[in-house]
Amino acid sequence: MVTVEIPIEQLLPGDVVQLAAGDMIPADVRIIRAKDLQINQSMLSGESMPAEKVSEPSSALDTDRLLEADNIGLMGTSVVSGSGTAVVLHTGKSTYFGAMTAQLASKRPETSFDVGVRNVSYLLIKFMMIMVPAVFVINGLTKDWSSALLFGVATAVGLTPEMLPLIVTANLAKGALHMSRRKVIVKQINAIQNFGAMDVLCTDKTGTLTEDRIVLGEHLDTAGRRSDGVLRLAAINSVNQTGLRSLIDDAVIDAAGPELVEDLTRRHVLVDEIPFDFKRRRMSVVITEGDADLVVTKGAVEELLSVCSSVELDGAVRELTPAIVAGVDRLVAELNGQGKRVLAVSTRTVTEDQRRDYSTADETGMTLVGLLAFLDPPKDSAAGAIDVLSAHGVAVKVVTGDNELVAETVCGKVGIDVGTVVSGAEVETLDDDALDELVERTTVFAKADPMQKARIVESLRRVGHTVGFLGDGVNDAPALRAADVGISVDTAADIARESADIILLEKDLGVLEQGVIEGRRTFGNIRKYVKMTASSNFGNVFSVLVASALLPFIPMIPVVLLLQNLIYDLSMLTIPWDRVDKEFLSKPRKWETQSLRRFMVFIGPISSIFDMTTFALMWFVFAANTPEHAALFQSGWFIESLLSQTLIVHMIRTRKIPFLESRASLPVLLSTGAACVFALVFPFTDLGHSLGLVSLPWTYFPWLILTLAAYCIVTQAAKGMFIRRFATWL
Repeated sequence: MVTVEIPIEQLLPGDVVQLAAGDMIPADVRIIRAKDLQINQSMLSGESMPAEKVSEPSSALDTDRLLEADNIGLMGTSVVSGSGTAVVLHTGKSTYFGAMTAQLASKRPETSFDVGVRNVSYLLIKFMMIMVPAVFVINGLTKDWSSALLFGVATAVGLTPEMLPLIVTANLAKGALHMSRRKVIVKQINAIQNFGAMDVLCTDKTGTLTEDRIVLGEHLDTAGRRSDGVLRLAAINSVNQTGLRSLIDDAVIDAAGPELVEDLTRRHVLVDEIPFDFKRRRMSVVITEGDADLVVTKGAVEELLSVCSSVELDGAVRELTPAIVAGVDRLVAELNGQGKRVLAVSTRTVTEDQRRDYSTADETGMTLVGLLAFLDPPKDSAAGAIDVLSAHGVAVKVVTGDNELVAETVCGKVGIDVGTVVSGAEVETLDDDALDELVERTTVFAKADPMQKARIVESLRRVGHTVGFLGDGVNDAPALRAADVGISVDTAADIARESADIILLEKDLGVLEQGVIEGRRTFGNIRKYVKMTASSNFGNVFSVLVASALLPFIPMIPVVLLLQNLIYDLSMLTIPWDRVDKEFLSKPRKWETQSLRRFMVFIGPISSIFDMTTFALMWFVFAANTPEHAALFQSGWFIESLLSQTLIVHMIRTRKIPFLESRASLPVLLSTGAACVFALVFPFTDLGHSLGLVSLPWTYFPWLILTLAAYCIVTQAAKGMFIRRFATWL
């Protein structure tokens, strides 16, 4: 048979491929020959340990669990060790990997931010469609239709929060800049608000809760006590093997340390080696030990027990009895129950007269010395980060490809209330309604494949949560795309970074806290502008309706109304730099049109009350009650309206008492102060006169101060009533 290398694009089903260590599998393949073949499937499964592959047919192959098939290799995975031959089953888009990436090409679902902005926009449009025609008709019936049309258009412009896109974008841009200084890079700017609204964070286990490395957690004698002698023997085995070192060997050498490794290299000479294979599931080295040779074997516990006839227990070598075997099995089961992978270490001394060429036949009559327990250790920072996120109203759920025992152990160590662990196989059997009920009460999902991870995220969104997903592997890409906010890291797979909205420069849950806080601060300032503007405009238009019906002239010059709206909007440009009360940052916040509607109806008419007192003031006190004196009326209302509209910024921006318990930032104070100065001065300027305004008598201003003071007091009282009734403000 002739073997040639061809481009991956030319592969077809039925082609036969040769696999060796370091190769990436080019298609979905069926293994037809395997020699010690180990494949790294972590990009698809999340499992850090390589999977053993064999050529024997699988009698119970589940097409929904291809990652668990012993004789199937999937495109994109890689050969760690060994060699094999495989026949191509599927290529390109027809592969498991291709089916997963095809989902990423579909249109991304709307996020919480998208839905919220759309609903708020629809509410404001509906409000405008009702109020503007009413203003036009009332003014047309009571005045002339040309003036009514011009005033109606000006009212429509004034009612529209045309600065909303700019304010939202400025808030999001400032938030993105702030987050970049805290090792969080924002790819999709809208994701900042979703970050703050997030109330459920789904995260993979590996590298997020754990350190993403295999370490030797314990080296024990057969009685379960820590033993440096067992570590020494394990290090002899790992240091002296000549083949490709595994992650297990690296963990043993790291645990031994450079001094012990140097000492072992100096004291012992390698005589021979019996390589690892999957049938024996063990590996032996033979070293010099004085005048004799010492065979040191490391491997699977059950395989070593089968070749041991004695055991080292309490410093003495004893016969390996069934009772001792049962005790070892209990110890192994206990370690496995803690999510640890357990290997055994055994030895055999070969005297000078027994020496010969060593083979697997020499792995007999051995003495069991101890056990090695390996794990991917939890990060020191994970537990604290989870507590902080929980304190901020974000529930952490773990969705991992690792097995149930490992997931349960790690989650327990970092302070997650595990409850019942649900496997990906169980998720697969549920319809959407059953899954929606399950995800609410489940914290840990294990053995979940990429599509199951995405289903879990979609289910959480269906039941009303704003969901973030943190992952860095190819297997996380569908879930990253399905989430409201996909979060990855700068070292992630390309497809994971492409699917994510936010990139962390450190894979640490602690980095997320600042992102969540900044997202809520950004959203809080957006909400301020929306509620300030909506309630203020509602009050102004209500005042316009009353004035239009009762006055013999239009209550405001159209161009002045537009100017007033412009000055107010310009003063709002500093909102992104405003402070946000700590109470607002303490829990997730979402767009709520019902809350906005209540706010407009409850708070908006307050400004109308004081507009009407100003109407009465100008009509009765200053005799501005004829078309000839309309300019005086309009000038008086211009000042009061713009000042009250600007003051409401400070009343609405906090649920506390403004200026005393909560003070706006300096930029907001300066911009609103400038707007107030403009309102007071403009009617006295030549430009103001050219637009139709007139200078007001000084006797107007004591009345203005009284009106504004009463307005602030009434608004603060209404704020307290609103908070007590609806338990919310912004």
